[in-house]
Amino acid sequence: MTTQELESLSWKLRADVTDIIMAGGGGHIGGDMSVLNALLVLYKNHLRITPQTINDPDRDRFVLSKGHAMESYYAVLADCGFLDLADVKARFSKFGSPYIGHPNNKLPGIEMNSGSLGHGLPVCVGMALAARMDGRDYRVYTIMGDGELAEGSVWEGAMAAANYGLDNLCAVVDRNRLQISGNTEDVMKQDSQEQRWAAFGWNVISVDGNSIEALDAAFTAAKHHQGQPTVIIANTTKGYGSALMENKAGWHHHLPNAQEYQQIIRDFAQRKEAACHG
Repeated sequence: MTTQELESLSWKLRADVTDIIMAGGGGHIGGDMSVLNALLVLYKNHLRITPQTINDPDRDRFVLSKGHAMESYYAVLADCGFLDLADVKARFSKFGSPYIGHPNNKLPGIEMNSGSLGHGLPVCVGMALAARMDGRDYRVYTIMGDGELAEGSVWEGAMAAANYGLDNLCAVVDRNRLQISGNTEDVMKQDSQEQRWAAFGWNVISVDGNSIEALDAAFTAAKHHQGQPTVIIANTTKGYGSALMENKAGWHHHLPNAQEYQQIIRDFAQRKEAACHG
């Protein structure tokens, strides 16, 4: 899809995410909005998997390590034909529903359950190693939150990936600088993510993670880099799309009231108009 097509679609999906959260009575709306563009670009332009190839051994693999951003993942999966959006909205977070607040691999297109932070990258290292051992050319992707990087297992995975030169592995860090308990630099300071990942032996690409064009170029560059795994540092805005939510830790997990909901939807519509016709 073109940048303009993806830009337009992203604002429609942000409204879908908000509707899912409203229907289910809660969700991680702030992180949903910061990660949505990366998910959208990956699934529409780079990830080799369709509803018809979910069991193909040569399909690309994706793991949403920051599993609490599930509402955005639902919206993207539904738009790609893996799920029915109306069914997701009707049953999200209801008793007995498969549409829970974290990835559920009983649903088509989801590779693994996640949500216990720090597990996505190590599992993806194993997937990437398996591709090499089996002589397959599939690629492996994961998206992590920056607050998640305080988990030690992330760095064990990072060391292993570089040690084995897994150039079929691409990790994304949703660098929105906020987590449930505040600013990441106050909770567990991270300084330069670029320097840290480079020190662990990774190819580092740092981009504006709100920019669809920049993300698309980064995923393309990652596919062509040889000899090292690639990490994309996506510098994003938590709650992106509405001034009501942007850069506010209180919107990490928040259910909008009726007035807030209406304002958020208006903001998305105005941003869409400005992006597509400005």
